[in-house]
Amino acid sequence: MGKITFYEDRAFRGRCHQRSSDHSNLQAYFSHCNSIRVESGSWMVYERPNYLGGQYYLRPGDYPDYQHWMGLSDAVRSCCLIPSSSTHRIRLYEREDQKGQMVELSDDCPSLYDCFQLSEIPSISVLEGCWILYEMANFWGRQFLLRPGQYGHFLDWGAAHARAGSLRRVLDLH
Repeated sequence: MGKITFYEDRAFRGRCHQRSSDHSNLQAYFSHCNSIRVESGSWMVYERPNYLGGQYYLRPGDYPDYQHWMGLSDAVRSCCLIPSSSTHRIRLYEREDQKGQMVELSDDCPSLYDCFQLSEIPSISVLEGCWILYEMANFWGRQFLLRPGQYGHFLDWGAAHARAGSLRRVLDLH
């Protein structure tokens, strides 16, 4: 079980709202969010309702302002608890619809280019566990949650392009 608390003001001040499960529209609870405390579980928070817009991966810890979770604004409109898994496997393909050369990973990769000479990933198959795909190397840039399933095109995971820099497994952190 996870636990996350959203605060309207920086440094954990102002009105707050606590969650232990997914919520598709947090606007009823607060108009803006400037700090977050994650007590347990791994979470993805979204800038728009219904799990849309910019995505931000949060592990247990304190985020005293939105820059600490790499946010571009104080907009947090939905959140989901990411299920944990003890095993992770993901396949990256050189072409859309799981075609062409394939690379399989079971561990974090801080630089897809350094490891596999990949700077773009047109399609993905997540076989086990959840993953976070980062637009840039070393776990920076826009983030995308990848749950088990097929992603035949980068639009399927919410990206505007196929650029990819790094991948991180979602681990069960308490």
